[in-house]
Amino acid sequence: MQPDRRTVLAGGMALVATPAPGRAGSRDYAAAADYSAQRRGISFLVQQGDRIVFEDYPGRETGRAHELASGTKSFCGILAAAMVQDGLLTLDEACADTLSEWRDDPVKRTATIRSLLSLSSGVGGGSPGRPDTYAASVAQPFAGAPGVFRYGPAPFQVFGEIVRRKLAARGRPDDVLAFMDERLFRPAGVTHGSWRRQAGQATLPSGAHFDARNWARFGAFVQGGCRIQGRAIVDPAALADCFRPSPANPGYGLTWWLLRPGLVPPSRRSPIDSSAGALAGLPTVRMAAGAGDQRLYLIPDHDLVVVRQATGILARRRGGGTDWSDADFLRLVLAGVR
Repeated sequence: MQPDRRTVLAGGMALVATPAPGRAGSRDYAAAADYSAQRRGISFLVQQGDRIVFEDYPGRETGRAHELASGTKSFCGILAAAMVQDGLLTLDEACADTLSEWRDDPVKRTATIRSLLSLSSGVGGGSPGRPDTYAASVAQPFAGAPGVFRYGPAPFQVFGEIVRRKLAARGRPDDVLAFMDERLFRPAGVTHGSWRRQAGQATLPSGAHFDARNWARFGAFVQGGCRIQGRAIVDPAALADCFRPSPANPGYGLTWWLLRPGLVPPSRRSPIDSSAGALAGLPTVRMAAGAGDQRLYLIPDHDLVVVRQATGILARRRGGGTDWSDADFLRLVLAGVR
């Protein structure tokens, strides 16, 4: 019989827990762990401040990287905030300032970095599982008029091309992932697994692989203001804009979901909760979310970071059903907070 792979960390000491219901030291988050495990969950981690207080890996080894699917998208907002601090861009500059081929198009030239990353620029289209290359995304026609929330991979690939060109214009290597590693991940002490590439560049709407601890570490870095030794390494105002509702979607900022009433979900089949009734009573929750119910939750009121990873990414991309509820899961997590 294989040993149960559930571990609980308390006071900096890792404890091997016994199988449910007698998991040593795990009572506070047992209900949330069971909820996740019963819905294809393979990783569940709770971090408060800089301390991991609970981990659960049913049937899986600790430290194994897993695909984030669209959870990858939320890195782009933090990257943009870092580039604002570096003087590489402003959120309200026209995308056409960098994408010269957009300058003569009366619609495309209205798009800004802010509208692009809030998914309200008019850019849309592309397959969630197979996004176009950066160049192909830039070349495609807009999906519609600006000011409407359109969820999809194309805006993130367009942003990737903007990043690439801005780096090249400064005489720097134009590998976007290498820049993210240098500018964000290594300073934050975060490592990742593989990352899908197309035409030599990392796909920014999907394709990143992280284990639960490193995804949580990145979440804590963001929730702490992206500070290293007390110094912010991204622009604070641009970081705050990542979590400010956009006019086109009260539940979306710049590449981050905001669990609040009025949220416009990515599709009609999406399990992301959007009704006032479902979300009633929850504190402020910021979220990176991917197919298969991959989740990184930031809960600043409790200085809490929660990671949940699961199988079933392909099923969700094909329109498969789910009984996952962010609100139900978070209420179980919050019931365990001391």
